[in-house]
Amino acid sequence: MEPPAVEIWTDGGARPNPGPGGWAAILRFRTAEKELSGHEPDTTNNRMELTAAIMALEALKRPCRVVLHTDSEYLRNGMERWVRGWVRNNWRNSAREPVANMDLWQRLLAAAAPHEIEWRWVRGHAGDAMNERADRLATAARERGGG
Repeated sequence: MEPPAVEIWTDGGARPNPGPGGWAAILRFRTAEKELSGHEPDTTNNRMELTAAIMALEALKRPCRVVLHTDSEYLRNGMERWVRGWVRNNWRNSAREPVANMDLWQRLLAAAAPHEIEWRWVRGHAGDAMNERADRLATAARERGGG
């Protein structure tokens, strides 16, 4: 029998974009939950989405099976489709330019490496209760940071 997965819901955003930003993650394992959040004074939506996933994965204390829920196609596509090509091309995109947010993509790859992760996309603002909760936490973090 496969061990239960840690479920993670992440969200992040900046308003305006770029501008003050916030990120959040909710981690659930069986009946235990942990909320994480933070802010940046000058950032982008994409950087906050990546930061939420990084912080959640870095919070795990040992290798886990993970289901990570995100409303960011940038995050999911990056990890499922694009990152192998970026690494193979020395962190250059298809236009041969440096990959945007390379520092965070590299940190995310390192944080993801010990785990078996299913990247699950959910439509934002479409009634998924945990995605809405992560959105509220990220917004509150941005507002606490002065945004």
